[in-house]
Amino acid sequence: MRGERSGRRGDVTTKANQAGADPVTEAPKTWAALASLVQLVRRSRAPQLYWRLAGAILLTLAGKGLGVAAPLMLGAAVNRLAAGQGTGVALGLGFAAFAVGWAVIRFLSSATPQLSDVVFAPVRAAAQRQTAADTFSHALNLSLDFHQTKRSGALSRVMDRGARAVDFLLRILMFNLGPTVLELVLAAAVLGGRYSWRFAVVAVLVVLAYATVTFMMANWRLEHRRAMNTADAEAAGLSVDALLNYETVKSFGAENRTASAYEESLGTYMKASLKANNSLAALNLIQALIMNVGLGAMAVMAGYEAAAGRMGPGDVTAAVLIMISLYQPLNILGFAYREIRQSFIDMEEMLKVTRQKPLVADAPDAKPLPRPDGDCGAEVVFDHVSFRHDARANGLDDVSFTIAAGTTTALVGPSGSGKSTIVKLALRLLDPQSGSVSVGGHDVRAITQASLRQSVALVPQDVALFNDTLAANIAFAKPEASEAEIWAAAEAAELANFIRGLPDGMQTRVGERGLKLSGGERQRVGIARALLADPCVLILDEATSALDSRTEASIQHTLRKARAGRTTLVVAHRLSTIVDSQQILVLKEGRIVERGAHHELVARQGGEYATLWRKQTRGASDAG
Repeated sequence: MRGERSGRRGDVTTKANQAGADPVTEAPKTWAALASLVQLVRRSRAPQLYWRLAGAILLTLAGKGLGVAAPLMLGAAVNRLAAGQGTGVALGLGFAAFAVGWAVIRFLSSATPQLSDVVFAPVRAAAQRQTAADTFSHALNLSLDFHQTKRSGALSRVMDRGARAVDFLLRILMFNLGPTVLELVLAAAVLGGRYSWRFAVVAVLVVLAYATVTFMMANWRLEHRRAMNTADAEAAGLSVDALLNYETVKSFGAENRTASAYEESLGTYMKASLKANNSLAALNLIQALIMNVGLGAMAVMAGYEAAAGRMGPGDVTAAVLIMISLYQPLNILGFAYREIRQSFIDMEEMLKVTRQKPLVADAPDAKPLPRPDGDCGAEVVFDHVSFRHDARANGLDDVSFTIAAGTTTALVGPSGSGKSTIVKLALRLLDPQSGSVSVGGHDVRAITQASLRQSVALVPQDVALFNDTLAANIAFAKPEASEAEIWAAAEAAELANFIRGLPDGMQTRVGERGLKLSGGERQRVGIARALLADPCVLILDEATSALDSRTEASIQHTLRKARAGRTTLVVAHRLSTIVDSQQILVLKEGRIVERGAHHELVARQGGEYATLWRKQTRGASDAG
């Protein structure tokens, strides 16, 4: 099949691919993409990069040179055979020698691209691996705002397609289109220099006509393929949706109606598919016409030259064979053109990720946060901190408080009052727009993020786990932890008995995001993970919200022991869990409206905390 390989790259198309190529803007983008590709290869750290690059280029050049030389050798053999009528053994041996030489050269011309691919394959593999790894690492280091707005599946596809695009572009440009252009130059030089300049002109004109028609029709066919892919996606989506919701379909007796809609969707796909196939057939026919017109013209010209005595029979054979060998790599030109365009788009989408700058980044002179001597607690200070989210009307407004080392401070307030923002600022997932946050006497913007997060551990309300074993999830905070340390953390989180009751114990896999565990079990794993990290500052963001009353009481006792000597920040809705906190901050619309110990706040008549306490204790009394 000329112009296109069977099979589809995928149903997803981009806006850049949907629109026709604009020659004015396409060329600069192409050169920029090629420059980016060269930079990716240079950063690949492939073994013997420059030696392999030079070797692959030399082998490719040799292969194309031999490809043009092979028909000349066969032509010489035919001329030798036709030169004499009764020359006997000498003629036979001469012909055999040329024929064998032609076979050897033809074999070498076919073998050198394979050897070139073997030599260059480690470079392509290293470039693909390094590109994917760098993009993944950069995405992980981007700020919270990026990850809150991204679509994880789309980002994964962008990285995957971009890495594969690098491999494809290196392979197709290095070993297909680039060598084909070189082969055209060599063939034109040989035909013009050995025979006549007219042969070179015909060869160049035919190839240019072939390429122009292929590119134009490839752009025209994009619309047909896009319609086919859209119809295919529509039919697939309808069938999957109906099968997933078969109970609803059956409940309303809609089997026939749904089947008819599916059949209609398939009809639309079939029409689009026929158009795509017909346009491909038209492309192949036009390509074949151009190719055979060129061959016919070359054969006629060679015949006239032979009749005039300027060429022998072998020269006619050589000229035609050179044209045939030149056409062979052009068979996939349409496919290569479309895939190269798509690969450049995929690579550019991936590079857009790597060009994004994190809003929260380590300062050039950032230093590690030193661990406090003796007691492991560290003072946390918010000094006139303000922060406003883009998507919200309210944020933090001039918030100041101090959590003394080794003490517990609780945050209380309605949803949207700023509690989660304070947690993210303490972890430096966000930077304040004014004011400062310090831990252990150091502004968090002056210390490295890695050292800060080694000293500050978070137990979130919704603990997300990796699809790995319980042991791996607990040890994620401290990969070098021993088995005894992991079990000690599980014991402290009231999780050990549950793990012992499992058939695979610590080696039990928890499933995607830990969905094989209940909400309470996931929270206990999160608590065990935080305790294993042995942090200076422990942040509990509704860490017991998914536990039953008995387990919560047990965990609260464990957490009180874990908090000993540590600075602790607790976000809570159930006030009964924070009555022993040294300081309670009541937030409302981004401001601290009350602060003090539990007994002080309860004693304030009409206060926010006292009102909330009465509601919760009255609800508990009524339930009892």
